[in-house]
Amino acid sequence: MTPFDSLTVVSVEQAVAAPLATRQLADLGARVVKIERPGVGDFARAYDTTVKGLSSYFVWLNRSKQSLTLDLKRPAGQAILERLLARADVFVQNVAPGASARLGTDPAMLRARHPALVVCTISGYGSSGPFADRKAYDLLVQAEAGLVSLTGSPDEPAKAGIAVADIAAGMHAHAGILAALLARASHGRGAAVEVSLFDALAEWMSAPAYYTAYGGSAPARTGPHHASIAPYGPVPTAGGETVCIGVQNDAEWTRLCMDVLARPDLLQDERFRSTPARAAHRDALAKTIADATGRLVAADLVARLDGAGIAHARMNSMAEVLAHPQLSARSRWREIDSPAGPLRALRPPVEIDDAEAVMGAVPALGAHTDAILRELGYSQDQIEAWRTEGVI
Repeated sequence: MTPFDSLTVVSVEQAVAAPLATRQLADLGARVVKIERPGVGDFARAYDTTVKGLSSYFVWLNRSKQSLTLDLKRPAGQAILERLLARADVFVQNVAPGASARLGTDPAMLRARHPALVVCTISGYGSSGPFADRKAYDLLVQAEAGLVSLTGSPDEPAKAGIAVADIAAGMHAHAGILAALLARASHGRGAAVEVSLFDALAEWMSAPAYYTAYGGSAPARTGPHHASIAPYGPVPTAGGETVCIGVQNDAEWTRLCMDVLARPDLLQDERFRSTPARAAHRDALAKTIADATGRLVAADLVARLDGAGIAHARMNSMAEVLAHPQLSARSRWREIDSPAGPLRALRPPVEIDDAEAVMGAVPALGAHTDAILRELGYSQDQIEAWRTEGVI
């Protein structure tokens, strides 16, 4: 048994945010019907072809789902969607600004027709305000929310290396859906859940926002180092490998100087006597630490850090992450099916006692169209006619 064995989710979704939210529901056993455009599908299918001809993004976000092709701009397509929603528990959409009203999927309209339905709408900037009609992509939201201004080196800003705005919105949408379902279990009524990429990422920017509002200036861009804690970042080793260390208090600083760097004299250096002082003199601190760690090979440095109880990590490449011993030791990998054959996939990070995650296939475009329409009561002749007309 999985938590959502009896839950049906219908999603008009594309790209990252909404597919991430619904894939997590599918991981927990929900039946997720993904509506895609005939002939084209979710445009994330064409982001790349690196996974045996499939898109890495699509493979990541769409396992365990059923793909139904449907042209929602046509009355027949909207009628099919309405019949689907009459049987659904959750509806998720991340369509372009203004599209939900044209498609008949405006949350207020849906809630009036289906009072028990949980309707989740994911947008770029929300349904109100001066940016409501603005298109939003991950990089643009990272820039608008201030993340790019804080990321990168002192000389050049950079975006995050993953779609962090989309991921933030997808995670908050998933949480909102779960909360709405929990409330529905008590009173029987659905709810409208709204999440925007901008609001989600702005929430994740709260720490630097507080720092700026009450400190008078924004945190500096410090590359892979921490903006306000030092030493906290990469250090070199004799073999050319990079090790990251994290020292968050004076007790750890003492152990680092004594047991790792073999430099007890640093404890008397006024520049390094406190966390704020070390951060204020980070360049001198970095050179001092590098002079010591640069004489040690990575294995020796790691052994000293372990012995001193100092947090550390290797700066791994993605290839090294794929072969990471922690993932193997904890059996994090599973095999899933796809139109390109078997693929490796990571199990969901949340584990629930006695509930094994669903790790179903990545669907081919429209793979479940006929079966779903027959389940809804449509004849095969009608299905073939719609296929000829381009409705499905």
